[in-house]
Amino acid sequence: MSRLQGSSSSLKRKRELALVSDTLTDGERVLYNLILSKRDMGIWSGDMKRETNLPDNVVKKSLKLLQSKGLIKEVVNIQNKARKHYMAAQFEPSKEITGGDWYSEGNLDKELINAVKSVCLKYISRQKVVTCDGVLEWSRKSGVFTAEVSNQQIEEILRTLVLDDEIIEVKSTGYGDFENVPVGRVCYKCKSKGGVRGEPKDGAMSSIPCGVCPRINFCSPDGIVSPRTCVYYQKWLDF
Repeated sequence: MSRLQGSSSSLKRKRELALVSDTLTDGERVLYNLILSKRDMGIWSGDMKRETNLPDNVVKKSLKLLQSKGLIKEVVNIQNKARKHYMAAQFEPSKEITGGDWYSEGNLDKELINAVKSVCLKYISRQKVVTCDGVLEWSRKSGVFTAEVSNQQIEEILRTLVLDDEIIEVKSTGYGDFENVPVGRVCYKCKSKGGVRGEPKDGAMSSIPCGVCPRINFCSPDGIVSPRTCVYYQKWLDF
């Protein structure tokens, strides 16, 4: 049934294109077919002239008429905003054209980025240790964002926070703050204990079992508690 529906839809689309083509001038038809073939990537008007060899005045007039008929649209190409870029009306621009989720109408949406960074940082501060999947799941369940946020967006925000020196990227040891995160999983935590309030920063010891061991004060090379007899330390070394 689905194949029949797909075939029917395809045939309907071909008939519509045939009807459209019959109402176009030769110049319009050549340009429309070229733009249509570029799908979600669209094409720059300068490339149209080169590929079709149509006179400049014919290209300009045809593009205006195609737009007035609702067959094509002008889109902003983030790679070169000054160029006039066109696309068939039924397609949405690819991320290569728009710049991705963090761009709006060709401009970097700094307000959105800062808002997402702030929310993620507060969540990490409360949780102490998080994974990318964990942040994404929390954001969707809590409804903290008004728009849908993708896994890639969360990854990009976390990387930005690392570069901003707000959080650190570490691998779980399975101990202490990492007890709910599988060993070896990449996770994130605030640089300062408890968040970003200027408290003492976590040291390198926090990433190994010794940093969270309640018997660290009794540990010595030849003591009852020692690195040589500690099963947790050996597991960490093996990892």
